[in-house]
Amino acid sequence: MIEGLKIQCTAPRTAMVEKCAELLERVASRRCSAADASVRLAIAAGIGTQGYSIADAGESAVAITGNDERGLLYGVGRFLRDASYDNGRFRAGAWRGTSVPVKPVRAMYFASHFHNFYHDAPIAQVQRYVEELALWGCNALSVWFDMHHYQGIDDPAAREMIDRLRAILSTANSVGIAAGLTTLANEGYANSPQPLRADWTAGHDGYTSPPGGHYHVEICPNVPGGIEQIVADRRQMLEAFADLDIEYVWIWPYDQGGCTCSRCAPWGAAGFLKAAKAEAGVIRQVMPAAKVVLSTWYFDHFTSGEWSGLSRTFEAERPDWVDYLMIDDYGTFPQYPLTHGVPGGFPAVNFPEISMEGMYPWGGFGANPRPAHWQKHWDKTRTLVEGGFPYSEGIYEDINKIILLQMEWSPDRPALDVVREYARYELSAAVTDDAVRLVEALELAHGHYSDWKIGEWPRTPVNHILGSVTAETAARTRALAESIDAKLPPWARTAWRWRILFLRAALDGELTASGGQATEASERYFQELGDIYHSARALLHVSPPGAKTFDRVAAVGLEQT
Repeated sequence: MIEGLKIQCTAPRTAMVEKCAELLERVASRRCSAADASVRLAIAAGIGTQGYSIADAGESAVAITGNDERGLLYGVGRFLRDASYDNGRFRAGAWRGTSVPVKPVRAMYFASHFHNFYHDAPIAQVQRYVEELALWGCNALSVWFDMHHYQGIDDPAAREMIDRLRAILSTANSVGIAAGLTTLANEGYANSPQPLRADWTAGHDGYTSPPGGHYHVEICPNVPGGIEQIVADRRQMLEAFADLDIEYVWIWPYDQGGCTCSRCAPWGAAGFLKAAKAEAGVIRQVMPAAKVVLSTWYFDHFTSGEWSGLSRTFEAERPDWVDYLMIDDYGTFPQYPLTHGVPGGFPAVNFPEISMEGMYPWGGFGANPRPAHWQKHWDKTRTLVEGGFPYSEGIYEDINKIILLQMEWSPDRPALDVVREYARYELSAAVTDDAVRLVEALELAHGHYSDWKIGEWPRTPVNHILGSVTAETAARTRALAESIDAKLPPWARTAWRWRILFLRAALDGELTASGGQATEASERYFQELGDIYHSARALLHVSPPGAKTFDRVAAVGLEQT
């Protein structure tokens, strides 16, 4: 409890309204012990869907009014970000006005695998993170039950993962976030029947390379019994989540997925559509309110004619089983829809890859803020999409998430303006300008790779690539981070959001100065990142590249990590 903070609810005391009050007090109490604020929470239609207003309500009182329950929560988030927390006292900010989101889909995708944060962190931490994203306007969250690990849905490990994903999505529902499920069109379990398995080879039927990430347990929809197996597996999986508020179900073509046989080629315009249509039929039966999102990820990467073939098919007969097309690609947005429009004229969502590009291990060196990059991406796609589901492998790209959520809320808002609000809220008003400078410097230094050589662990030096960034530049950035650290209030200095930024700057400075050789200091920094990520069992992709990771990988073998 915060002395002096009064929260009055004039809205009906639903579970969601109670959650709004709880989050307001919880966030404030982590930073302050006293307050000069009286807050009234209300709901009144007419503001605009999921919008809010903040207005004066008498002396030292503020009214937060949502158009609906979600709008009230987003108004609470804005109120918290605008407040001050100086000297342990909470004070309401000066902003008054009305705000209504422009894009209807402001979402996230948690890749809950590889023993990353979403896979292995204490579930309460993941749930708290979901609630914190809601305060920034996130209104949908998708997860993936990756089937290839398991010997069927009754495999104990499969049931454990289902329980974990349900806990994450239930929390999402509790803060007005609609749940989503990611699926592969021809996904299969580890014990999928051998005669039904999809082809994955290349050099025939127009395939110049095999589909990336194929696990070789996927199912071909054009062999006898293939569609039936796909439908049966998918029905079981959907039924495991059917009691939740599932608003979106994705159907994915590649990475993993796909079949290169002649009857399925080219996959994106042939076999994929056959499997997806059958799967959509099951979705309509089990989750009739859910929207089917058909992905075009990696179209025309392994073969040609997928984009053009999809367009011709939809032009000939617009399918009634598709609600959205998901459009994006690794590193750049596909040119075809920019030139020709969205096939079938469907509403589109994007899938920005905020996690992997330019750093390996992903997040292994700390935060990867990229405001300039995402500004360019948004400027190219904003008129084409209704929002999107950024692809997340962990919490190290928290700033990227917030940039995209807020640009979807207000498409004209510059990315750096979002960074400024983030810095003021998560760090303090006293360091906002310096924190924005730090983020810009870290983006300029983006480009980190660890060169692991089996047999040389744990002595392999880190191959730290910073492009044109010099040791002197990295040292200045590190000094800037240390200067910010000295000015932070205790609640911000010890918080993981600051630590991953600070550790990134510290590692850049340390490893650039050492010529890429690991040092005692770099090992401490890597260990702290691992603790933040809960990466004790993580695959190489999502592990900080310190000696502890090398020892673990050397002990169990690369193929097991």
